[in-house]
Amino acid sequence: METFWIKAAQLVLALAILIIIHEFGHFLFARLFGIRVEKFYIFFDPWKELFKWKPGKYIGGLGKQKNLSNEPEKTESEAPGNADGGKKKSKFWSDTEYGIGWIPLGGYCKISGMIDESMDTEQMKQPAKPYEFRSKPAWQRLLVMIAGVLFNFLLAIIIYAGIVYATGEKYVSLNDARLGLDYSPAAQKAGFQNGDLPIRADGESLDGIPTEDRLKMMQAKEVTVLRDGKEVTLDMPENFIFDLDKEMKDGNAAINFFTYRIPTRITQVMPGEGAAKAGVQSGDEVIAINETATPSLSEFLTTLQGHDNETVSLTVVRKGAAAANDTIRLPVQLSENSKMGVGLEVDPSAFFNVKEKKYNLLTSIPRGIEMGVDRLTSYAKSMKLVFTKEGAKSVGGFGAIGSIFPESWDWIAFWNIAAFLSVALAFMNILPIPALDGGHVLFLLYEVVFRRKPSEKFMEYAQMTGMVLLIALLIYANGMDIVRFFFK
Repeated sequence: METFWIKAAQLVLALAILIIIHEFGHFLFARLFGIRVEKFYIFFDPWKELFKWKPGKYIGGLGKQKNLSNEPEKTESEAPGNADGGKKKSKFWSDTEYGIGWIPLGGYCKISGMIDESMDTEQMKQPAKPYEFRSKPAWQRLLVMIAGVLFNFLLAIIIYAGIVYATGEKYVSLNDARLGLDYSPAAQKAGFQNGDLPIRADGESLDGIPTEDRLKMMQAKEVTVLRDGKEVTLDMPENFIFDLDKEMKDGNAAINFFTYRIPTRITQVMPGEGAAKAGVQSGDEVIAINETATPSLSEFLTTLQGHDNETVSLTVVRKGAAAANDTIRLPVQLSENSKMGVGLEVDPSAFFNVKEKKYNLLTSIPRGIEMGVDRLTSYAKSMKLVFTKEGAKSVGGFGAIGSIFPESWDWIAFWNIAAFLSVALAFMNILPIPALDGGHVLFLLYEVVFRRKPSEKFMEYAQMTGMVLLIALLIYANGMDIVRFFFK
């Protein structure tokens, strides 16, 4: 239960940050162009809000309100900028009500003179005011609408730049993995073999960065590997990414797609156990069990299984005092679980060169941009798979999003995930669907091209249609979370 609340807290905090930044983008550009923003809310507030505040006017929540001024709140017709024909400018911050809703599914800015989530059709029946969205030039309205998406993408870049500035990048390049890689069952089914070293994805040379190359390989139509010194091109199955996802969720595979192929090195010998009695020492590298060669850790673990309570002949390489290597065969008695009482080295950096790159304030920015663009490109490529049968089954809601956060609080992991979610939010919002920013952009582009606006009645129907679609998608995605929870 504690793990659940830690994940939930991270999810809510991440969503709150992303929503604030997104809506602040709309708010800032609207105010810069003199457009009034009536409300700025984190989360949705049907019927009642948890908290609301209008600077210098009132504060409250849950249906209660305390006035902060003796002056009564002015009506729409009495508000600054109305009685004088809209010539008097409103204050940048204080003409907006700020609040927190109780449904953490998003947030909104209620911009005057715009058909949005509030569906304030009564306002739209009145003559247009100079401070309203609908009274501004198309280019200003376009910038207001794309500002939220832009700010989410910029946030991701800033987070990525901050992470590499704070921690740098440290990894073992796949190009330096001289023993190749080991692959999960789903990857082997797709054609990979243990020991293969990937070198190209769809003809593009891989950089050797594990996280980025993994994404490229998962989304590629073909992957070229180096196998026994020769290049082999593998045609990737259409549903490869879903096969890997299912394998990971099932939890039956020890490897998630691939891992470094490393030797079997003993790091610890437990006193009184079979290995200690046979004379195994820390630092020994196992190369065979009985007559079966075990050139990698994965093959050692596989070969060791099935020898419960047996004595096996362990062939190890031991470094001598003069750096000479001795090959020794030792009879090791295994336990009933095929255990011999040793600790094993699992860190690839113990065997291969580690690349470490530090960034200063200036160099971290280009790297942040590069990482942001790379994540956006990968996310955009993966979206086309959502429209397949397997993709529809893999759609998830807040449960699926929450599950990707770590079980214990880790700020670096949190910000990495928040940055990715910010990229995803930017991409989703720019889709040309009514009720999303992309839908408004689409109608604005129509206006620019044909030099006339769509009718307000059409905009109202489009907004309602888009909201119904989004609510249906939200119900479906979270419903799939429930189905997977009970029928996994």
